[in-house]
Amino acid sequence: MSEERAGPRAWTPGAIRELAMNFQPSRILLSAVELRLFSLIGGGALTAAEVAARAGTQPRATDRLLNALCALQLLAKRDGRFWNTADGRRFLDDASPEFAAGLGHTAGMWHSWSGLTEAVREGRPALRAPINDRGDGWLQPFIAAMHYRAVQHAPRIAALVGLDGVGRALDVGGGSGAFAMEFARQRPGLEAVVFDLPNVVPLTRAYIAGAGLGERVTAAAGDYLADPLPGGFDLVFLSAVVHSNAPEENARLVRSCAAAVNPGGRVAVVDFVMDRDRLEPPAGALFALNMLVATDHGDTFTEEEIRGWMTDAGLGAGPRIDTGFGTAIIIGTADRRS
Repeated sequence: MSEERAGPRAWTPGAIRELAMNFQPSRILLSAVELRLFSLIGGGALTAAEVAARAGTQPRATDRLLNALCALQLLAKRDGRFWNTADGRRFLDDASPEFAAGLGHTAGMWHSWSGLTEAVREGRPALRAPINDRGDGWLQPFIAAMHYRAVQHAPRIAALVGLDGVGRALDVGGGSGAFAMEFARQRPGLEAVVFDLPNVVPLTRAYIAGAGLGERVTAAAGDYLADPLPGGFDLVFLSAVVHSNAPEENARLVRSCAAAVNPGGRVAVVDFVMDRDRLEPPAGALFALNMLVATDHGDTFTEEEIRGWMTDAGLGAGPRIDTGFGTAIIIGTADRRS
């Protein structure tokens, strides 16, 4: 809660200027990611002209960007040649199994955040195409970013939600299916369905096939705000979904989820869960602005709001469960006599 926050930070003009200038290293890294410079260098040692030839960029400008990456200690340079540092090769070369895939989406977020001033003036972002119409250039990095984060969080979140008695699970807006696949791994015999938009589902199926779980995890196409959800599930799971919607949309969505569970089944919401002052967790307060610049009506919501949607849907909301990742879980249980 906000009463437990640390005391106010003592700001100085220098610290304020440093904060204001933090966009520079961020933009340097994101441009390098967009141009795939770390991947193009790979395990070699190349001149700026050689990198530029591979990247299709202007040599002098490429040299200056590579120098800046050296200043950030993401690249190294000697005798006019550049190579990846060990960490750069490990996390920023897309051939590495530990590649930080989410940075492609972060580069897209940069453009949305540049419109924050206008979004605050107008109360909404510049008009953007619906997710199902944005094309693979936006969608694939977005799903990759969500997958990269989800696979790290899924084992703990699945354990916290609890899978005892769950034979069928529905992952609504499940993207890559990372959570549905983790449910299947943790509980033998469990079958899961990922419900997402029509242009997301082919990506979902590719992730599922890559994991070798196609016999137990499937994908169904639809719009959770417009189409009925399939039914007969013991668990309906919503991770990083409610923050994209308006409150009235979430109330309708939770009702739809409640209709999709069997008697005694559960609806689990995982997201930033804010205190009444909307200050805690701090990452949630920042993320509310991400929703302001990126969606028409998205936000981060309070525990009271989420519990209200569950109560209105006839679900009994259980205690808040903190995940350890800055998010929390609230689980609503359907009446066993339904």
